[in-house]
Amino acid sequence: MSAQKFQAPAQGPELRAALVQLRPFFTRAGWFSLFASVLVLAPSGYMLEVYSRVVDSRSYGTLFWLTVVVLGAYALMELLEWARAEVMRAAAQRFDALLSTRVFDAVFAAKLRNVPGGTAQPLQDFAKLRDFLFSPALLAIMEAPVAILMAVLLFLISPWLGWSAVVFGIAQTLVALWNERRTKQPLMQANQKAFQAQQYADGTLRNAEVIAAMGMLRATHQRWVQKQREFLNLQAQASESAGGFQALGKLLQLTLSSLMLGLGCWLFLQNELRGGSGMMIVGSILGGRMLAPLVQVVAQWQAVIGVRESWQRLEALLAAVPKDPENMALPAPRGVLQVEQLMAGAPGSPGAIVRGVAFALQPGEVLAVVGPSASGKSTLARLLVGLWPAAAGKVRLDGVDIFTWDKAELGPHVGYLPQGVELFEGTLAQNIARFGEVDMHKVRAAAEEVGVHALIESLPLGYETVVGPGGARLSGGQRQRIGLARALYGAPTLIVLDEPNSNLDDEGDAALARAITQASARGATVVVVTHRTSVLAVAHKMLVMRDGTQQGFGPRDEVLAALKQGALAARQAA
Repeated sequence: MSAQKFQAPAQGPELRAALVQLRPFFTRAGWFSLFASVLVLAPSGYMLEVYSRVVDSRSYGTLFWLTVVVLGAYALMELLEWARAEVMRAAAQRFDALLSTRVFDAVFAAKLRNVPGGTAQPLQDFAKLRDFLFSPALLAIMEAPVAILMAVLLFLISPWLGWSAVVFGIAQTLVALWNERRTKQPLMQANQKAFQAQQYADGTLRNAEVIAAMGMLRATHQRWVQKQREFLNLQAQASESAGGFQALGKLLQLTLSSLMLGLGCWLFLQNELRGGSGMMIVGSILGGRMLAPLVQVVAQWQAVIGVRESWQRLEALLAAVPKDPENMALPAPRGVLQVEQLMAGAPGSPGAIVRGVAFALQPGEVLAVVGPSASGKSTLARLLVGLWPAAAGKVRLDGVDIFTWDKAELGPHVGYLPQGVELFEGTLAQNIARFGEVDMHKVRAAAEEVGVHALIESLPLGYETVVGPGGARLSGGQRQRIGLARALYGAPTLIVLDEPNSNLDDEGDAALARAITQASARGATVVVVTHRTSVLAVAHKMLVMRDGTQQGFGPRDEVLAALKQGALAARQAA
């Protein structure tokens, strides 16, 4: 089943539903483990046969064929273990196909909705879960039935040997549980501190220029060192405790082997050992093999704990961000924009930033949104493109709630330029084409529309020029014009520009005005949030905002006249 077709059952968590689909892989791997476990007895059987058939008969031929058989058993056992590992590797690939897209979308949605999980941590958690499926930790767990098989054989040789092995097995299990209890809290705290230290380091690197210019490097370095020390101390505490328990588990395994040999010898002397003297050594080997899987589980227990924590975090994220329902495909929008008594704030925040905003635009109309800082203009821009949900009211595009419109379907028809323009690592052509299929004709058309084509062509590699993360190799104005070209790529129907000329010079400002005029001429609905008056010349309508409320809306000239009259009245009253 492909990732696109996968849907978790409504009655259960998505992670568990994905594991249910992996059941055939677990079944095959389980059979391979069972057969490999049986072949683990090959050394014991070889030893018994050598004692009973070769030592007394002195038959070289028997010894040769017994050796051939046991070597074949070894080869088959290794083949089965390799096949089991490959099956679980295929299971990991299927798990990735089922959930990787869903997890990525959930992280992205959590970031937009301001809910926990909108970081890189869930992606790391998912990778840990996927890799766990073919990790030594899971393979050790799958070998646990070997312990049961060995215990049964020991009971058949002597109940004394069987119960002794069971006691040591219980002790080994208790060591693992005690290890988890003692290391769980320090590990959780260490992981939290490590995450905080990484976040702090990322923040300092993003603001490297400010830190360097104002001499803040030493202070920021000291804070980072302090966070690192807190993490390392907690990690050392957990590792010290875990190392002690691992040593104790290994000691139990070694002690069992020796004691089983001694106990077997005593039972033989008491004539209570079934199978003769050879069973003394067989019992010792079986006892060691019984504890071996448990020792492996103890050694990998920290990995198991880490996977459990990743599972819990990922499960919480998927529950907090449900999968979007599949909506019926809609025709391409014409650009009729209706805002109905809109009230909204930042996702997860109880307060409203925008209140009572209502207006309508027809295709081809240009709206200039003006107002002082913190008046709700950027929030309105996010609502108009469907990034944030409305607490009350609706933003409708061609009569459809834009927030519920499938973003992958609507995206090509929307152009959006946020205040903080970010470019992604890749070529200029890829950035303008939104990292979809690059249509160079459309790329050049968008670049020419905003007046950046000549600049790109002047670069040594032209449109194939690779920009760094965030477009670090371009100036602020160049980055903004590339972002504007990206917003206009493909002639979108709805264009929302948030302070598009904040970093532009006069030439760029003029290019922006021409681009807006051209977009309007071809029937696009354009909304421009601006502090500068240069854009007003190409606007048909104006929306004035203050303190999150709509102070005025209408044709540009009428709103400007009303603003001038209001300003004049205010001066006369003063």
